[in-house]
Amino acid sequence: MESRRLPNIDGVAAALVDGDGRVVGWTAAAEQLLALDAAQVTGRPARELLADESEERLLDRGSGEVRLRTGSGVPLEVSYQVLPLAGEGSEVRALVLATPADTVAQRRQDEAFTRELFLQDQLGLAVFDTDLRLLRTNSHLLPYTGLPDGLTGSKLHDYLQPEDADAAEALLRHVVTTGEPVVRTALRIRPLDDPRSAVVMEIQAFRLQALDGKVIGVTALFGDVTEVYRYRRRADVLHRATAAVGSSLSVAGTAEDLAGVLVPGLGDRVEVDIAEAVFTGDEPQPDTEGRLAVRRTATAGPPRTDGRPLGPLGREVLGAPLASTPEPPSMSAPLQARSGPLGRVTVHRDPAEGAYQREDLELLREIAARSSLALDNARRYTREHRAAVGLQRSLLPPAETTVPAATTASVYRPTDTATGVGGDWFDVIPLSSARVALVAGDVVGHGLQASATMGRLRTAVRTLADLDLEPDELLVHLDDLVSQLVVEGSEEERERGVADPSGATCVYVVYDPVAGLCQAASAGHPPPALVHPDGQVEYLPVSPGPPLGVGGLPFETAECAPRAGSVLALYTDGLIEGGNGGDVDEGMDQLATQLREADLRGDLAAAGRAIVAEMATAGQSDDVTLLLARLHPVPAEDTAAWTIEADPAAVAGVRESASRTLEQWGLGELVFTTELVLSELVTNAIRYAGGPVMVRLIRSSVLTCEVSDPSATQPRMRRARLTDEGGRGLYLVAQLTERWGSRYTRSGKTIWAEQRLDPPPLSW
Repeated sequence: MESRRLPNIDGVAAALVDGDGRVVGWTAAAEQLLALDAAQVTGRPARELLADESEERLLDRGSGEVRLRTGSGVPLEVSYQVLPLAGEGSEVRALVLATPADTVAQRRQDEAFTRELFLQDQLGLAVFDTDLRLLRTNSHLLPYTGLPDGLTGSKLHDYLQPEDADAAEALLRHVVTTGEPVVRTALRIRPLDDPRSAVVMEIQAFRLQALDGKVIGVTALFGDVTEVYRYRRRADVLHRATAAVGSSLSVAGTAEDLAGVLVPGLGDRVEVDIAEAVFTGDEPQPDTEGRLAVRRTATAGPPRTDGRPLGPLGREVLGAPLASTPEPPSMSAPLQARSGPLGRVTVHRDPAEGAYQREDLELLREIAARSSLALDNARRYTREHRAAVGLQRSLLPPAETTVPAATTASVYRPTDTATGVGGDWFDVIPLSSARVALVAGDVVGHGLQASATMGRLRTAVRTLADLDLEPDELLVHLDDLVSQLVVEGSEEERERGVADPSGATCVYVVYDPVAGLCQAASAGHPPPALVHPDGQVEYLPVSPGPPLGVGGLPFETAECAPRAGSVLALYTDGLIEGGNGGDVDEGMDQLATQLREADLRGDLAAAGRAIVAEMATAGQSDDVTLLLARLHPVPAEDTAAWTIEADPAAVAGVRESASRTLEQWGLGELVFTTELVLSELVTNAIRYAGGPVMVRLIRSSVLTCEVSDPSATQPRMRRARLTDEGGRGLYLVAQLTERWGSRYTRSGKTIWAEQRLDPPPLSW
């Protein structure tokens, strides 16, 4: 009997035909295929099953395709094969197999697809059994495995690094167990024989099952996407680096952001060295050998083991010009801007990862170039910030001061924390006769421009204070000045954002420690708070006039008599509006509570910081200023006063009384100059102003001589000619004293002169 290979197809219909061509056997599959049961077919000629009996000759070919009749009346095209069986005469039999033609075509396509799939070399293919042993693969795709022959039956651990094999097996076992396919999962693959030859494979896997549902294995499709993966990773690192390094104007912050991106983006460890000069805003200048003093500013990843210091405070001098000279597995790139070299960045990675590629170095250089721009911006900002802070500090007095009349401490917190400057200001201005002026003000706006405007106003206040004006009169002159500045302000200044001085507020307080009086006037500013020695708090009854620059309305002066040890608190509205939603009354109540509970007898600076910390909020919308002044009255025994009539003969009595007083005070070395000063001042008062004349001596940090008369005419110092009989008095006073001046009073004027308590020896 001739033997033929039967098609490996499920559900084949079969019929047994005798030597006369009659059907003598019929399978259940045939009944199902043609919708004809055995009783309808058995004993009939096989040719009657043909839809077209003229095709009977086709049966002689042994195989082919014909159309058969069906029980449904619709012809069915099938593929057939005739298998002769041994026999003689009419008993000779044949087995006829039939399958729908479209099913056969599909099977042929499947076979062709599978065959060609294993022959192509663009996509890897591997079939594993349920134990994950390799059954079949287009093995020419795996020359790196070290197993060019005999891959069949091997497992992944036979040719891959253990951790890589574990990862791949876990993925395939999940597919076998759950039936869930894996789509486009990337795995690192490293062969056993060359761990540095790492590639990235993109794997897709699905489970294989027989017709009865039994799991028979898993198929994996894989492709080398190493270059694509590297490109994507480089693009991602570049994108993240660009976004990260531009987010900070801090030199150290920029370096830390850069290090955070490069690990693990480009290596396992990174070191960022920045030139020392960059931190002060200066331009780095290499020495004659091209070296720069640098600071190890940022690191990321595990520490090095070569013993070199790596901390953020470490210092290192580069032994060669900054350059990109990579040594696997590390590479370096310069940080350089138009202003010159700024530092360098170096990355390292595990030797198992292999050497860096040229594309990696180009990526590092690109990131370094973009980071250099951010660093240079941070350097420039640092320089400008230093200038801005320097300007602010030059425009404000020291945070703590001590004058005879008061001990002061201040807290200043600008809204613009980035620059540290703002429009609030305060001042402590020593005045004549041991008095002191306390000032607080607020310019509309924030930042450097507001700070510059504040400086103009503070200078104006100091100039006006030098005239010894009453508080309300001083604010009138300041208001006129602001109005002129508004008119003179150019359109160009407004376009540049120069702050408009109109709308600024100011409170001006003068404390006289001899008389024990406070005088205060306000231009739209909240009233000062007075904390009595027993802890009670009251706000001075100041009637706030209009803000500066409004004009047309008067300012009023309020007076009070604080007791010794009282503390005066001046502040800006940012303090009382910070955490109260703009409710000024509630803010003033809260400030009074804080002042009442604060330890104002101890460290004033610490008390001020605590009050501001309690009241100011992180999201404050206005600058905050607090000035605390502990008031010191001059004891009565440190003053002496005499009133005389307009008689030149009374001058001698004044000299004698002053001399006795100075001897009692232990200031005998000042008797001679004091007699000369008083003689000149009293004589001038009697000659030009008439009487009565009041003379007063005040002992504080200096000795002050005062002569008050009823005239409003201010004295003028001039240089006398040789032929003049007078005109040398004030010139002599100016030469003998530290400073002198005059001020208007409500009843006339007062001329004063100050001498140091430890005068230098006279030289003739």
